Amino acid sequence: MSLKPIPGEEEYAGSDNEPTIEEPGLAPDDPMRAFLPKSFGKQTMERDVKARVEQTRRAAPPPPKAKPPQDSDSDSDDSEEEEYPLSHELTIPAHTKPISSITLDPSGTRFVTSSHDTTIKFFDFHAMSTTHLHSFKTLEPSEAHHIHSVAFSPLDNGQHLLVVPAAPQAKILTRDGDTALEFVKGDPYLRDMHNTKGHVSEITGGCWSPVQRGVVVTAGTDSTVRIWDVQSRRGHRDVMVHKSRGKGGRSRICAVACIWNAGGPYSRPIMEVRDAHAKETWTGGLTFSSDGRLIATMGEDQYIKLWDTRKLKTPITTRSNFPTPTPTPIIFSPTNNTTLLTGDTSNTLHILSSATLTSEQTHPLSTPTPTPTTPSPLTSITWHSHINQILTGSGHGHLHILYSPTISRKGATTLLARAPRKRHIDDYNNSSITTTDLTTISGDSVILPNALLGKKGGVMDKRRPVMPAQTPWGKSQPDQAHIERSIGLSSMRDEDPREALLKYADVAEREPVFTAAWRETQPRTIYAEVEEEEGEDGEQDRVRGKVGAGTNKRVRR
Repeated sequence: MSLKPIPGEEEYAGSDNEPTIEEPGLAPDDPMRAFLPKSFGKQTMERDVKARVEQTRRAAPPPPKAKPPQDSDSDSDDSEEEEYPLSHELTIPAHTKPISSITLDPSGTRFVTSSHDTTIKFFDFHAMSTTHLHSFKTLEPSEAHHIHSVAFSPLDNGQHLLVVPAAPQAKILTRDGDTALEFVKGDPYLRDMHNTKGHVSEITGGCWSPVQRGVVVTAGTDSTVRIWDVQSRRGHRDVMVHKSRGKGGRSRICAVACIWNAGGPYSRPIMEVRDAHAKETWTGGLTFSSDGRLIATMGEDQYIKLWDTRKLKTPITTRSNFPTPTPTPIIFSPTNNTTLLTGDTSNTLHILSSATLTSEQTHPLSTPTPTPTTPSPLTSITWHSHINQILTGSGHGHLHILYSPTISRKGATTLLARAPRKRHIDDYNNSSITTTDLTTISGDSVILPNALLGKKGGVMDKRRPVMPAQTPWGKSQPDQAHIERSIGLSSMRDEDPREALLKYADVAEREPVFTAAWRETQPRTIYAEVEEEEGEDGEQDRVRGKVGAGTNKRVRR
């Protein structure tokens, strides 16, 4: 390999003074050539952003929308602007169980996911790259309880996070995951729910107030909706008790959403629809439009209904036989109130028209590899208007980020444009690690001595115990002979205790340790001799060392 001539010194390019580098005697296909430098100086890692974005393009792009007839005099554009950011998809294996909710902070740089695997995970777009699609923090807010939902506070720039576990107490976390407040638990022995300071059973939903800072609303299975102020730690601020007409007097509240009336009161509902969905079924999907005039609901009865808050007795539009997943995601589009987004049990995203509730577009999302035997429902969905990207969660714990390079900004687009970082040891996730892979591991990694050994082909045999690796400080494994030589009295664990004591009986008699002081003066023990005779009833009484009462015996000394 020869160096290129320096600009301005072309006249010396063909001379004998041209610097050259002798090539090593290696075959063209020798793997060692990969470790040889191809040029001098600092090497910069460049990546083809367009090629990386093209790799995330969805296999089946959405069909083009039919253009309305236009006047010949009007100016018509050759390319129609995209309406939904659905052309590209990025998949992240975030959890091991269904993702129950996804929330992004107001700036769109950080997002948090919750799951039924009892954990919540913190992600930051600025700390991620295509080679590091991992969360920077994982928490278990409520031990052994799955998480229903998480939500960033909208009025303080996302500095606090509301966590709703399947437990009586919700939590307020800071932006970095530290616990700031835990709501109090009510007295479960009180019958009247108005007199309890908090929930007495599982909480099923929660949200922040859109107009009052630091105000939170939670709903639970104790048939109550409670309003909290984070500045007050003694109990809820207001409570609304739903009196059920069924047996027991309590109903499980499955969903809660806020459209705030600052005037109150909050002791009873202003409007109510008793038969919104079929009885003895849950209503899991509930969302308000941005102007507060429309409400969309989804139920276990496979119905989607659209309501008008000005006339709440009958629904405006109804759609039946829709495969409803659990949890049930449904949201209004942040750009307008004429579009609804929801999902079904086959991990398909539906874009519905609010006028007819028909599916204008359907977008099947990618499935994990290998393909699971059971279908994966779409369990959570959110659309952030600032970065114009849609995030969805599946039943198999995969996070899908839908975006468009033309109409989306930041978020996944900056993630793909960032240069690849050196792989961390945590990025491998039990995958095979070769010698060449170790050269790309970052310097702050901590590698355990036995973490990279004992694998054959990158797969660990779970039925075979892993043998400890030999180290320079221990050439052989400690066996039984080594333990008996180095540890005193170690053989006594396999010996009979009685035989071990009788072994020292003669020694104790010849050389007593505790009675040696009075060895010469110790009196000799003399036992009485007892003769046994038959009693009056003809039976022989046995006496062992003493005379029993009511017996005829002679003691001879």
